[in-house]
Amino acid sequence: MAYADTQARKREEGIRATAHPSLRVCGARFDLMPEGAAWLAAERLLVVADLHFEKGSAFAERGIALPPYDTRATIARLEALVARLKPDTLVALGDSFHDMTAAERMSPEDGARLARLSRSLDWIWIAGNHDPVPPRAFGGAVMEELRVGPLTFRHEPRAAPATGEIAGHLHPCAAVRVRGRRLRRRCFASDGTRMIMPAFGAYAGGLNVLDTAYDDLLPGFDFHAWMMGARTVIPVSARRLEAD
Repeated sequence: MAYADTQARKREEGIRATAHPSLRVCGARFDLMPEGAAWLAAERLLVVADLHFEKGSAFAERGIALPPYDTRATIARLEALVARLKPDTLVALGDSFHDMTAAERMSPEDGARLARLSRSLDWIWIAGNHDPVPPRAFGGAVMEELRVGPLTFRHEPRAAPATGEIAGHLHPCAAVRVRGRRLRRRCFASDGTRMIMPAFGAYAGGLNVLDTAYDDLLPGFDFHAWMMGARTVIPVSARRLEAD
């Protein structure tokens, strides 16, 4: 019996060690994925922001050479998350396509993969400033915003108080110094009443959460940046962060 108890305890400890960190927004619990997605298990709803499909090809048209694999890499990460979590609904929080002709530049293979994925569950495209009319070729519903209980999912965050808001648009990043080394990572930013999502797209950049663009969204230092690592997400108080 003692051996069985020990093994059960080890299994429980292993589950806790590998569980995804979570935060609550207006009481709703989100598990945060190091890939940059948020999982609302109570609703079996997966949230991603700012996919920016075909950003690489958009830059190439302007003479800026980037490897043309960003769309493929982003879709592959989405496929893996959907396969693992099996959500009923996926909400893409706007700027899913880098511009209005992104779908035309997408390779047939990537387009087919995205179409299969988006039609495998209830997919909601939130309209963004880069893609106010997401292409219909990939199925799903298009909305300006979505309400689920106390939560409102939209693309661009609004000035506080915006209680229950889950938004993207700003591509939040955070910087912190650890043992003399400066680390800068994409992050989720939350004060418990709202959450600003990191960009999920492979080529999406980031804006430091201490930038003045956040002053009306996360006033003061009463929030955390949930910084993305290779295997987990770590909450860091805003008071410990460094500006760029």
